[in-house]
Amino acid sequence: MNKRIVTVFGGSGFIGRHLIKKLADQDFIIRVAVRDTEAARYLLTMADIGQIIPTAANILDVSTIENAVKGADSVVNLVGILAEWGTQSFNNLHTIGASNLAKASSAAGVKNFIHISALGANSKSASLYARTKAEGEQRVLAEFKKAIVLRPSVIFGAEDKFFNLFAAISRFTFFMPAFGCPAFPKLKFFKDGRLISANFYGDGGTKFQPVYVGDVAEAILAAFDNKKAQGNVYELGGPTVYSWVELMRLIFKEVDRKRILVPIPFWYLYIVGWFLQKLPSPLLTCDQVTQLKINNIVSSKLGTFEDLGLLATPVELIIEDYLKRFRKQNSR
Repeated sequence: MNKRIVTVFGGSGFIGRHLIKKLADQDFIIRVAVRDTEAARYLLTMADIGQIIPTAANILDVSTIENAVKGADSVVNLVGILAEWGTQSFNNLHTIGASNLAKASSAAGVKNFIHISALGANSKSASLYARTKAEGEQRVLAEFKKAIVLRPSVIFGAEDKFFNLFAAISRFTFFMPAFGCPAFPKLKFFKDGRLISANFYGDGGTKFQPVYVGDVAEAILAAFDNKKAQGNVYELGGPTVYSWVELMRLIFKEVDRKRILVPIPFWYLYIVGWFLQKLPSPLLTCDQVTQLKINNIVSSKLGTFEDLGLLATPVELIIEDYLKRFRKQNSR
């Protein structure tokens, strides 16, 4: 019996390494389609010899796409960027590239096409990232009618760039940012002028619904051969909605550190982002600040994990294991 072939574009990244391990465990043949095949060779140890095949491909080069998807049963698109740099633009990767993949996969007779987008994708958004993600979804569904689109919220896991980043920062400063909180506290007084309370953080800032990377990989697998899911969009969020302040406090708890949260207004973040976005791999850009102004949580309008027959993993069950290295007793 011939083994099924799955081509994973962008498979050498964060989601890719988790997905490819699961695919290998289920005895698929996996083509890891990337621009630099050397960057994907570390994945070879996850499977039997010959089961994982690094394949040179560029989503803006149709001929390389056609070669990568030829004979494949399924195609997964994991390609995406958080900040533009050089020729790596949102429009090229999120929109044009995604369209190229869907069109070539349809022409090749691919059975399943799974497209990873992002929670918050919106064609009317002020964020270019969010707009191009939405436009990419539209083009994918136009080119491959039975494609399945998955929109994850902030993804966490041992190699993530969210919890790890802020846990690392907390080692070197007593002050941490509270994004999306009011610049001035809300004060309540008795009639005689005595202060009753001071609310420094409002409702806690922007809301997020972090999703475990392993769950995202499981959702991709659940979408294979799922006729009910074909042509639909799913929003993938964890079981709990957190405000920014709650997420920071969760990190402080896990790393066993007491830190002071300082409200940072968005106008100040735009100034910081304007300078940082000029650097390679910037920590913050103006477009990301625009995204931070919008809650990143699932709506009630689209399918979720439950509709794919899955349950999301709580943040607390996972992050303790990989954030413990940032605790005081583990610091040098």
